[in-house]
Amino acid sequence: MSFEEIFAKLDEFGCNLVEVTGGEPLAQKNVLPFVTELCDRGFEVLIETGGYVSTKNVDPRATIILDVKCPASGEAKRNYWPNLERLRPHMDEVKFVIAEMSDWEYTKGIIEKYDLSKRTKDVLISPVHGVESLAEIAEAVAQSGLPVRLNLQLHKYIWGDDARGV
Repeated sequence: MSFEEIFAKLDEFGCNLVEVTGGEPLAQKNVLPFVTELCDRGFEVLIETGGYVSTKNVDPRATIILDVKCPASGEAKRNYWPNLERLRPHMDEVKFVIAEMSDWEYTKGIIEKYDLSKRTKDVLISPVHGVESLAEIAEAVAQSGLPVRLNLQLHKYIWGDDARGV
C-alpha cells in the first residue's frame, strides 16, 4: 500500500490518532518518512516499538511507547538500553509485559536504574493474558507504591486470544 492509499484510508476513518505498531515497526524500511509525513499532516502519532531498534531518528513529534522485554519473554537480551535515555517525560511511555513474579522484580530494578518514573509520562505494567499469577502480580504492583499503571489487554478478555483487528 502506498502512503497516499494509507492517507486516503485514514481520511475515510476520520480519525486524527494513528498508532504505528506490529512486530517491530522501526525495522520497516519506510517507517521514518511515513511517521514524519503523518506528523506533517497533523496526525497525532504513537509508535509502539519492541525496544530493540534505536528510536534516535524518530520524528520528535511522535510519541514512543517503548516495550522493555522481561526475562520470561526470552527476549531481554535484545533490549536496546540507550532508548530508555531518550524517553521524554512529557509524552513517552514505557511498557513491561510481566509473565511471572521474577519479571516484576526485574521491572522494579529497571524502573529504579533508569529513573523511569521521572523519565516517562507513564510506566505501564502489562501482565501476560491468561497468566495464573495475575492476582499476585496485581497485588504486588498495588503494594509497591510505584507510580505505574496496571494495563490489561482488554481486547483479549473481551474477544479472546485469537481475535485480530480489534
